[in-house]
Amino acid sequence: MDIIFLGGLEATAIIGIYDWERETKQTLVFDIEMAFDIKKAAETDDIQYTLDYKTVSERVVSFVEQSEFYLVEKLIEEVAQVILAEFSTPWVKIYLNKRGAISRAKDVGIIIERGEK
Repeated sequence: MDIIFLGGLEATAIIGIYDWERETKQTLVFDIEMAFDIKKAAETDDIQYTLDYKTVSERVVSFVEQSEFYLVEKLIEEVAQVILAEFSTPWVKIYLNKRGAISRAKDVGIIIERGEK
């Protein structure tokens, strides 16, 4: 299976359990890997046979920016389900980075894999 990826995709959202986090949008950074068979797209040079990463990125950003979850665990799981269900990709791996969440760490986040590779 081939992998199509998005790196450094940024979106802002209300996310967190503390009062100040419920009032201020925070920037979240996503790296997303998606399994997809690109053979027919490569043979035909036609976008209809591939996973349109622009459409995926727009959908993910829209979903994240409309969300107001408390936990990044919930957010990343929901993003994975959106990608699997709406884009017919059999497998997804997502890195979610909540930069600045801990004062002594530059990066903090979660990595999940869902579906069958």
